[in-house]
Amino acid sequence: MRKIKFYFGYGLIIFCCTFITAQSNFKKTSGDFNNLIGSWQGSLTYLDYSSGKRYTMPANIEVTRIKNTNKFIFSNSYPNEKSANSFDTISISKDGLYIDKELIKSRRKLPNRTIEIITEQTGKDGNENKPAIIKHTYLFGAKTFNNIKEVKFLDENIWIKRHEYSYKKD
Repeated sequence: MRKIKFYFGYGLIIFCCTFITAQSNFKKTSGDFNNLIGSWQGSLTYLDYSSGKRYTMPANIEVTRIKNTNKFIFSNSYPNEKSANSFDTISISKDGLYIDKELIKSRRKLPNRTIEIITEQTGKDGNENKPAIIKHTYLFGAKTFNNIKEVKFLDENIWIKRHEYSYKKD
């Protein structure tokens, strides 16, 4: 009987610690994205796989939170290329470990007080739709927001910067 109580108590402690950590992760990640709510102006720099050249164009974003959810709408607008305007819905998992289907690999505060979140997931990229690991680096500053996408094809060891959104808030 003593062993059963010990294992039950031990299991309960692990469950509580896991639950508290999950709540903390969710609050931190959710809070990071809450700081993005509003209008941002900036640019998109992307790698054109066909030419191998980088291109930069103006890009703006409006971030809103869907009321009473863990979802954020990113409305992307491109002043010089209106046909590319789009929106994405970003979801933070209830345990705070995922942004959409991307596992949060790290979250840290940088010396300049910027929050850095790095996510990874497997997927496909490139003109040939090759299998790859896709990494997003989110940088949250008081007046700056960057979203960097890097790709590492499974048959290579080099990360390629696919694109970077760089925004500022007035």
